[in-house]
Amino acid sequence: MSTATHAARAPRQTRTPVAGDDRKRPFGLFRHSLALAHRSLIKTVRTPEQLLDVTLQPIIFVLIFVYLLGGAISGSQHAYLQFLLPAIMVQTVLFASAATGVSLNTDIEKGVFDRFRSLPIARSAPLIGSVLGDLVRFVVSILVLFGFGYAIGFRIGTDPLSTLAACLLTIAFAFAVTWVGVLIGVLMRSPGAVQGTAFLIMFPLTFGTNMMVPTDTLPGWLQWWVKVNPVADVMAAARGLVVGGPVAGPVTRSLIWTVAIIAVFAPLAVRAYRRRA
Repeated sequence: MSTATHAARAPRQTRTPVAGDDRKRPFGLFRHSLALAHRSLIKTVRTPEQLLDVTLQPIIFVLIFVYLLGGAISGSQHAYLQFLLPAIMVQTVLFASAATGVSLNTDIEKGVFDRFRSLPIARSAPLIGSVLGDLVRFVVSILVLFGFGYAIGFRIGTDPLSTLAACLLTIAFAFAVTWVGVLIGVLMRSPGAVQGTAFLIMFPLTFGTNMMVPTDTLPGWLQWWVKVNPVADVMAAARGLVVGGPVAGPVTRSLIWTVAIIAVFAPLAVRAYRRRA
């Protein structure tokens, strides 16, 4: 009886939380990723100079191409602005996506991700949070570009809903390409190497397109590259949705490319990060 009474009166044991428990809760990865995306936004707000590339760069490209080349290429600067601006939107957002890899590599080199590793969060949450946080940069670049374009005479040739669809398609494709930048950011040893490698990839993808001139005016070998270049499909889709033109084919191919790039590079980036971390 005494033994039973003692057992009954014994204090109730409480289970000490385990560091990994929070990672196993429902929607844990989603919550952790949003929290780290919020951290990325705070960094951007506190250092607004990080937005210079997505605010000044599209304006500079439009000024250079429209006013230096527009008259020679199309004979009308306004007509060339209508042709060029949707493609510049895609180019600007893709260039902005390269910054994700640079920022990620900087955090890794400074030991920030070592701190993340010690926290009870999902292992892939820092990567996803960085990518989600940079979506704001994409939105800012598009707003700045359209605002400046309207100031110098650009006008939508379709309707606001189609234009919104073009913007969302561009952001979705940039989100996919960002995972390529994340993979580079994890594999490279320094932020400078990440930036150099990213631009070596981005330049042939963005300039080797129908961004500045129609595809049929290019040499045969370059036409072949444009036809297999996914960025050319996104530019054609954006142009069709914003100012008019073929839509179904370019949009379908763009969505296929978007899903394929995420399916390949997102798992590779997470796997490389786990090996390094």
